[in-house]
Amino acid sequence: MSWTNSRNAELKERAAKVIPGGMYGHESTALLPADFPQFFRRAEGTRLWDADDNEYIDYMCAYGPNLLGYRQPEVDAAVRAQMQLGDTLTGPSEIMVTLAEDMVGMLSHADWAMFCKNGTDATSMATVIARSHTGKRKILVGKGVYHGAAPWCTPGPAGILSEDRGHIVYYRDQDPQSLAEAVKAHEGDIAAIFATPFRHETFRDQSEPDATFAREARRLADAEGAVLVLDEVRAAFRLSRDGAWAALGVKPDLTSIGKVIGNGQPISALVGLEHMRKAATSVFVTGSYWFSAVPMAAAIATLKIVRESDYLERTERMGRLLREGLDAQAAAYGFALRQSGPVQMPQILFADDPEMRLGYFWTAAAVRRGVYLHPYHNMFINAALTEKDVALTLEATDGAFAALKAQDRASLPLERPVVRDRLERAALLSA
Repeated sequence: MSWTNSRNAELKERAAKVIPGGMYGHESTALLPADFPQFFRRAEGTRLWDADDNEYIDYMCAYGPNLLGYRQPEVDAAVRAQMQLGDTLTGPSEIMVTLAEDMVGMLSHADWAMFCKNGTDATSMATVIARSHTGKRKILVGKGVYHGAAPWCTPGPAGILSEDRGHIVYYRDQDPQSLAEAVKAHEGDIAAIFATPFRHETFRDQSEPDATFAREARRLADAEGAVLVLDEVRAAFRLSRDGAWAALGVKPDLTSIGKVIGNGQPISALVGLEHMRKAATSVFVTGSYWFSAVPMAAAIATLKIVRESDYLERTERMGRLLREGLDAQAAAYGFALRQSGPVQMPQILFADDPEMRLGYFWTAAAVRRGVYLHPYHNMFINAALTEKDVALTLEATDGAFAALKAQDRASLPLERPVVRDRLERAALLSA
């Protein structure tokens, strides 16, 4: 079947009448090339089908939650079995205790666990627990780093008051000196230092976990009596079966974990060390669906596979295979790619592409050929990806490179003028 987006266009037109902006949040296609589908119909394994029934090898994995493959059989079986018993009840199922025991047993930086729905829930919970624990106010975060969509951290300024961020202090992400300066400037009033395992902002190159920064963040938090919070919502269980900083010898006091826990079911978590238990007990945090049993059953099944399978090694192997293949293709067509970050979470940008015209054209060409790549956000490899999938991906990207090579570079469109503003913002954050 030839590629078409007529049904998707119809749905976007209908949505514009009844949904503000036609769509909102991180899954809006407002900043993407026009050919990118907004609406999807089904998914299985590595494959995704849009509203027009176009099939894609999906490298976004629902922006991260798909760790093992869509509709993974063991996880789906656990979901169906628990659904027969009940989901959102007057109190939690006993499996909540099992899930907490599993997480504490797996993670070297977890003596207890609390569950919620989204990454924003987990990071926001960490702020109030840190303030309860320390009696202090300031929350230090990396400038431009995404910690969720609550008023204290959302990247969108509309509707946000200065008071909402009155005690948020920014430092240059992954920069030990900048962090030390921020700590010194607010000495005596720092409740928490937030960090991510590595740089993974949009529109920018990623990095690898940095032992120097991790150890300095731990040292500064200890010296100041502040809580070190590691935001692993995006990276948990993709880089390690333990914490992303475990191999660096650094334990955070609190860790927010999300996306992958239930392989697509809505559940996130905050875990912490023993000395944070009293503060975690003291705060009131809750949600109508935080205690739902079906996502917890999915999480138990997912974490069993994490513990017992070679999912991690397979995703690393497929990620390396893809990265090497794309580098070879780009060179053959006379382009240079900037592929950065861990191979399980690839970021693919073009060198010498300040307005991202090359990247936008190339990813749109790949989408039309059945491979869903993203022009400015890090992507994700799931454990269902095979060598055959990578080979099919490289066939599509070869065609996309050929199409790009045939274009007059000067005539490539800037498909979304607002992208220029986002790029300028990213440049300022790097300064």
